[in-house]
Amino acid sequence: MELLTNQLKKIFSENINNIFKQDFSEKINIENSTKKEFGDFQTNFAMMNSKAIGKNPREIATTLVENFKENDLIEKLEIAGPGFINIHLKNNFLNNEVKKIDNEKYDFSFLNVDETVIIDYSSPNIAKRMHIGHLRSTIIGDAIKRILDFIGFKTISDNHIGDWGTQFGKLIVAYNKWLDKEAYEADPIGELERIYVLFSDEAKKDPTLEEVARNELRKLQMGDEQNNKLWKEFIEISLKEYNKVYDRLGVKFDHYFGESFYNDLMPDVLEELKEKNIAKEDQGALVVFFEEDKLPPALVQKKDGSFLYATSDLATIKFRKNELNVDKAVYVTDERQQNHFKQVFEISEMLGAPYNYEKSHVYFGIMRFGDGMIFSSRSGNIIRLVDLLDEAKKQVKSVIDEKNPNIPEDEKEKIAEIVGTGAIKYFDLSQNRTSDILFTWDKVLSFEGNTGPYLQYTYARIQSILRKLKEENISVKNNDIILDDMFDIERELAVALLRFPQTVVKSYETYRPNIIADYLFDTAKLFNNFYNSKSILKETDKKVMDARILLAQKTASILKQGLNLLGIETVDRM
Repeated sequence: MELLTNQLKKIFSENINNIFKQDFSEKINIENSTKKEFGDFQTNFAMMNSKAIGKNPREIATTLVENFKENDLIEKLEIAGPGFINIHLKNNFLNNEVKKIDNEKYDFSFLNVDETVIIDYSSPNIAKRMHIGHLRSTIIGDAIKRILDFIGFKTISDNHIGDWGTQFGKLIVAYNKWLDKEAYEADPIGELERIYVLFSDEAKKDPTLEEVARNELRKLQMGDEQNNKLWKEFIEISLKEYNKVYDRLGVKFDHYFGESFYNDLMPDVLEELKEKNIAKEDQGALVVFFEEDKLPPALVQKKDGSFLYATSDLATIKFRKNELNVDKAVYVTDERQQNHFKQVFEISEMLGAPYNYEKSHVYFGIMRFGDGMIFSSRSGNIIRLVDLLDEAKKQVKSVIDEKNPNIPEDEKEKIAEIVGTGAIKYFDLSQNRTSDILFTWDKVLSFEGNTGPYLQYTYARIQSILRKLKEENISVKNNDIILDDMFDIERELAVALLRFPQTVVKSYETYRPNIIADYLFDTAKLFNNFYNSKSILKETDKKVMDARILLAQKTASILKQGLNLLGIETVDRM
């Protein structure tokens, strides 16, 4: 199923090139109309290419409209303002296109999808419970993966867990000094987190603990049997805990290659940096200096010989090309790591192959909760992600108990889990990715406005219509969705449904899932306006009723597909 905008570009390209005797194929932009009275789509071609053609935009638009050949897509063209061209599509064409939804795959072959893309996201630190601060990377990364999969890329998801570094020396000291064995057996990761915070508090009173921790870390790095055993135990119990959360979020990973995985690869990276004279010794440390001071110097090895995140990330980049044969890498982290990735990407370009393939840092703003606090496991002021999911489920369940008490209890539990988790995800993914956001339950769980529950309710409303079809033995005989005598709202909804794949492409191009969320909200509003203003199952004209039922079915399909791209399941009733 070819995207509507691509079909229009072809028609315009043929006409423009024939009329103006130049190839403007790459300079034709088709956009959604800003208002329905401006047609179904618009183009600003005349204004954007006025200089190249040598005429004023209005004159160009007039020439194009007057000489445009008759075709199967376009009903009429209108000139607006200084040279906009409004595009009105034929009902018969729209009807055939809408019927393809669910029956034909979208054609994204105009994109270079024959590539392998690795998405690096979530990345919690071992021995710490996942908290609300991990939410954004996890679900934004998962949404990006789903979008790329949908378009046709081969994707690899990698959870680059924090399983190496100074925290393990501290944790080993804390384990040996203060572990409560009963608490550890009951809630191992909770006890590890408690003693980690305790170490921080005690080290303020006794700074010598920091040196003890460094000694334990060195023992671990040298392969000490006992410390290595503890370290592996910390990783095992942490991943077991994380996977419970990932299961609830519907998030899966192909790899869990943590920092420790690349430890043995980093010395070779340092040798390359030195051989190519990229890293230079400075006060006993190895440092990369950038031309014209466009970035601050990057430390790749401390004077004590230890590695840093930059070294690890460079080893990761090399491994992904050599062993996984990736063409692109997408890193999903918060905005505070922007400078780090600029440095790492710049160094990878300086190194050349195999480091210098396409890489993107998809950063996001910080999430705060209630009073605006940011979360830190060191200070202990965390809101566990599992508690957040539980609270969402609890609040949704109370609404179901009140509004629909006759639903069986086990089904209520399932609906509450899906809607609650989806509400949290949608709240996050519907935001501008690069903005800081403030988490409030009123916004997350509202059944009105641009929220997950509103979209879930809209989908469930359509399923209710379809259930009544069966109950009343109503069969759909008419195969047309767009009728010539239909009202504007039905036609507007049909056009909106056809804009879905175009929306997905824009979301992919910018790595912004909120573009899909905004589209789904606008489509749901259109459907609800249609539902509230038009009779469906009680419509007396059978042909009109059938068309409206089919339109509702197609709307449900698009809502389900779109929510799935955001990692959100749907429910058939609420």
